[in-house]
Amino acid sequence: MGALVAVRHNPTLRAFRARFLAAGKPKKLALTACMHKLLTILNALLRHRAPWRPSAPTVTA
Repeated sequence: MGALVAVRHNPTLRAFRARFLAAGKPKKLALTACMHKLLTILNALLRHRAPWRPSAPTVTA
């Protein structure tokens, strides 16, 4: 459920999911990749004890 909310409201994860969907990947696969990326981001934040600082997503076409 957290990944669903994240891909709607977090521009970084929204762009990440959009890249997967643009490449023709299934929606469930894209969401699972977002879950993994979200966990990776959260673990890094906890490891470094840093606040979330969103970066502008890079759009490649």
